[in-house]
Amino acid sequence: MQTSQNISQNPLISFIITDYNIPGKMLEECLQSIFSLSLSPSEIEVILVDDGSDISPLTTMEALIAHRNEVVYIRQKNQGLSVARNIGLKMANGKYIQFVDGDDYLLRAPYEHCLDIVRYHNPDIVLFDETSKPQPEIPFAFEGPLTGTAYLHNHNMKAATWGYIFKKDILGKLRFTPNLLHEDEEFTPQLILRAEKLYKAEAKAYFYRMRKDSLTNTPDPTMKEKRLNDTMQIIAHLQELSERLPSSERIALERRVHQLSMDLLYNTIKETHSATQLEHTIANLRGRDLFPLPDKKYSKKYNTFRKMVNSRLGRRILLIGIR
Repeated sequence: MQTSQNISQNPLISFIITDYNIPGKMLEECLQSIFSLSLSPSEIEVILVDDGSDISPLTTMEALIAHRNEVVYIRQKNQGLSVARNIGLKMANGKYIQFVDGDDYLLRAPYEHCLDIVRYHNPDIVLFDETSKPQPEIPFAFEGPLTGTAYLHNHNMKAATWGYIFKKDILGKLRFTPNLLHEDEEFTPQLILRAEKLYKAEAKAYFYRMRKDSLTNTPDPTMKEKRLNDTMQIIAHLQELSERLPSSERIALERRVHQLSMDLLYNTIKETHSATQLEHTIANLRGRDLFPLPDKKYSKKYNTFRKMVNSRLGRRILLIGIR
């Protein structure tokens, strides 16, 4: 493990790994998946940000990374995922950035397909898919180039920040908002709008683990309430941002705002099973002219849910049916 001064100042890609009390075996698998890629030491930078784990991962990882000049280890007091990612971005020297959660890993062959797009097409963003199967099929196809605005116009976006490689130059001053759950829902659509050359790879390149003890799956009612409140905050911010954009970009971002509004209503039902809470959420959305959900042909799921949640009878059915 070395400081950033020992690393090539012009790596092709910086991998920003975030860790908080992740089992050592998982974190080792994550690192090994990066080290196995067809990237030379001068092309790679690994920034491991430990967000105040109870025990430093160096106790088990030191032998793995001790002689790798391409690795930076940063330990901070626990401040949350957004702050950890922002620190990684501040330290990154790579032309491109890839976020990786420390309990997940990259799948070599499909990820190499994404790297080929980076090498030969000079994109701003390469999107790809996740999987929970260790050996997915590897189609060698992709869509693009197209602008980020065009992509948001015509696709249901996935917000997870580990689902794409992006050129650091397009970031500008964009960063993650501290103490915000689902911070990628706010970050990713803004990043995509900045892309002039976006490619969508038909590759399941990221192995995603759904852990029972993860923040997403916590049974803590306080965290569930915060997750819903933070989603409303993100919706409000993106809506306000869209109102300042040119027409085409505004319409593209509005699609994401409407889909997040649908998600908020669905999750309010799923997390609370409360008609009172659902009506409270509806009142908040109505106050921003986001309810009733607009009649848009975004997807079959959106269209079906919109028709039900926009009526009182439909809401009663949803409260019974969604568990």
